[in-house]
Amino acid sequence: MEAEAEDMAEQAEQHDHEHEHDLEGAAPGAPVKVVGEEPDLTKGTARPITVVGNPVLHREVKDVTAFDGELSALIDDMFQSMYAAEGVGLAANQIGVDLKVFVYDCPDDEGVRHIGHMINPVLEEFPKDRQRVLDDGNEGCLSVPTAYAELPRPDYAAVTGVDKDGKPIRVEGTGFFARCLQHETDHLYGTLYIDKLSKRDRKDALKQMAEGTPRYATVPNE
Repeated sequence: MEAEAEDMAEQAEQHDHEHEHDLEGAAPGAPVKVVGEEPDLTKGTARPITVVGNPVLHREVKDVTAFDGELSALIDDMFQSMYAAEGVGLAANQIGVDLKVFVYDCPDDEGVRHIGHMINPVLEEFPKDRQRVLDDGNEGCLSVPTAYAELPRPDYAAVTGVDKDGKPIRVEGTGFFARCLQHETDHLYGTLYIDKLSKRDRKDALKQMAEGTPRYATVPNE
């Protein structure tokens, strides 16, 4: 997941590692809290990003069934790939892997930084006892490079799944982090954010992508 360039410089100052994150709508200033642990950046290798049109992005990918060293290595590669592309979230199919895994390093609207991974995620139904508020901010995607569009999403989301050891986990977020959780879960079920846009806005996003130049390595569609 990515967002507008003007916010990237602000977020670069919010992190200990020396890279910028794409971001839209986050509160300015340094995070007041970190939820999760930073990945070991001595591990893993950045991979190029698959872009819209690649078949792996347009279908539901497979559930993870093997919780082993290969899975841990994939997560290491995903963090490296996300940081190399200056994103705040990345799904496995965005590096061409047919598995339900996503990673994130994303602030919420209060500046709290959330870091982690989620395997076999399921987005919970919106709570009936919670007021439904839509955040109509801009959204971008590493798989639709250089393109952005306004997309209303609930400002709260909760996702359940398991971690790399197969232990059940639940992650919830508000504001921009809620957008990230929804965006990445959608990826693993074959939906890109542009699929939720009107035909006109989708066409405009694809035009932005065609006219732009990605700042990270991508996999060309054949």
